[in-house]
Amino acid sequence: MADAHSSSRTFTPEFYVGAVLVVGITLAVITTSLFFAGSATKINLGLRLLPPFTNWAHPLGTDPLGRDVLMRVIYAGRISLIVGFASVAGAVVIGVVFGLISGYFRGITDMFVMRFADVQLALPFILLAITFVAIIGGSLRNTIILLIVSQWVQFARLVRGAVLSLREREFIQSARAIGVSSPVILFRHLLPNLVGPVIVLSTLNVANNILLESSLTFVGVGVDLTIPSWGGMLAEGRTYLQSAWWVSVFPGIAILLTVLGLNLLGDWLRDSLDPTGRATQ
Repeated sequence: MADAHSSSRTFTPEFYVGAVLVVGITLAVITTSLFFAGSATKINLGLRLLPPFTNWAHPLGTDPLGRDVLMRVIYAGRISLIVGFASVAGAVVIGVVFGLISGYFRGITDMFVMRFADVQLALPFILLAITFVAIIGGSLRNTIILLIVSQWVQFARLVRGAVLSLREREFIQSARAIGVSSPVILFRHLLPNLVGPVIVLSTLNVANNILLESSLTFVGVGVDLTIPSWGGMLAEGRTYLQSAWWVSVFPGIAILLTVLGLNLLGDWLRDSLDPTGRATQ
């Protein structure tokens, strides 16, 4: 009975809604990028600023250059998803490695890593972003690097806190006693116990990074505006908000749905991977 009850609550409505949004948007972005890339950049000044739902060839209207808004919204999602997932992947690798080393070895290593992390956390993100862009310039690659630099600390602190508790557990003490090397203990015994929290934080950070990329691009310090992206579309459409609201509104809706889907999946993962939460439900 317990197993049946557990399996019945494995998938919740928030999981289904989140999965449909994320998978649907991802498939649309991939399909459009592979087969319809030209449709997102094709200029037709004769159809400029066509309102939505007035021409079935352009269901969401057109922008100031006559480009199809629907195709641009879908195609631009490629940049946002690349930034979101690539930056989180980089932050996970760096943060997990430093968190494992810091929490396990303690001492001077722990002090150095954590003090550096504290200094970085004390810096406002926008100040870090402006300084970073002023030094190396703004581009897709540099935006990803900026987000990695700004967010590896979160993963390092999460992993360090878990390792400080796990390193005193019996299975780690036993591995030390029989002479297991530190790298094996770190990556074979400790790391598997950290997968759950890291996955949850990663999912939520992908959503956060999509918002950050859009915000940075909107203010001109993110991805090059010549590359279609949701933030770039918002920036292009802000001068037409009164006369052509759809140029900015639909990219904003795309950001909303993507971030909502990722946050719902993150919440579901957090509840599913939390043994305390499962026990009390």
